Amino acid sequence: MKPKWDLGDSLRVVRNVRDDGTFPGASRGELLVRRGSVGAVVDIGTFLMDQVIYSVHFLEQNRIVGCREEELIGLEEHWVETRFETRERVSCTRALAIGGEVRVPIGSRGEILNVLRDAVGGIAYHVHFDCYAGHPLIVRETALDSTSAL
Repeated sequence: MKPKWDLGDSLRVVRNVRDDGTFPGASRGELLVRRGSVGAVVDIGTFLMDQVIYSVHFLEQNRIVGCREEELIGLEEHWVETRFETRERVSCTRALAIGGEVRVPIGSRGEILNVLRDAVGGIAYHVHFDCYAGHPLIVRETALDSTSAL
């Protein structure tokens, strides 16, 4: 298992990093580093012998946080800021129809399954709506709003 990055490399975290119960002084679920933040690799280790873990020092937050390789991209790599990320709860701001039949009414709540930063026509998401269970839809960012419901 060879690390993709080296000590001192500048990286960007692509999803919010929250405390999993192991960060000193933080509460479980507390936001540690916001997606898009930039930091430098200060240590490289492994978890369960099959995952590379990078200790990344995020200067703006003055925190050193362990990140998995899939949570990071090189600073020179393409990055598009989005309003939402995977696992966030959202509500629909317009009715969504398939073949002229409304499947997701305005105000329906759902969960982001995947972020599509490079979708043709702009940012979109795979969203699972509670009212249309088992049928994830691709929805434009402009058709969604945040919700505090969990």
